[in-house]
Amino acid sequence: MSVPPSDPSREEEAALIGRIQSGERELFYDLIRPYERRVFVIAFTILRNEADAEDAAQEAFLKALKHLAQFRSESRFSTWLIQVAINEAHQRQRKNHLEIMQPIEDQENEDGTYTPRDFADWREIPSEALERKEIRDKLTAAFGSLAQKYREVFVLRDVERLSIEDAAQVLGISTGAVKTRLLRARLMLRDLLSPGLEGISASHSQVPKGIKPWS
Repeated sequence: MSVPPSDPSREEEAALIGRIQSGERELFYDLIRPYERRVFVIAFTILRNEADAEDAAQEAFLKALKHLAQFRSESRFSTWLIQVAINEAHQRQRKNHLEIMQPIEDQENEDGTYTPRDFADWREIPSEALERKEIRDKLTAAFGSLAQKYREVFVLRDVERLSIEDAAQVLGISTGAVKTRLLRARLMLRDLLSPGLEGISASHSQVPKGIKPWS
């Protein structure tokens, strides 16, 4: 997964939003262009289907344009747009009756615990290994097996690099809950991936600690 480009400055966005709100609606694409991938990714994280995610993303953009006057500049536009996208994806999920049977983890409260396996033996997955199709497939399958609330927070923090505060605002949860869910998501991914990846890290021992497959 590549690191997304930097967001435009808030001053640039504010000026662009002002022009759109004043009637230059053709500039809306310039406003949303930096966030197209981000909106699709978060929609796909929830809906887990490319066609549905594309439809949800397009509808989110249309709703953002329609309700742009409701945007308040104290928040980043990207944070507000992602909230619109998440709401749209959740609506489609409910409509389609998806994930009626939630994973056990989704039924825990935030005070529950997750006990990782063999913590001391964990090695980071070297980024070079992700060039191999089988490794990418394992990562995709492991990610898809996480409960939705963990997929959401993982994507927002470790893929899209939102701050803890912005992720909390987008998801409507506390910053403490963001930290808890993110830690669990990372540990569960580690436990899901490590059995099939033994030996890969040892053969790439020169890779510095801290390199992550989603960087």
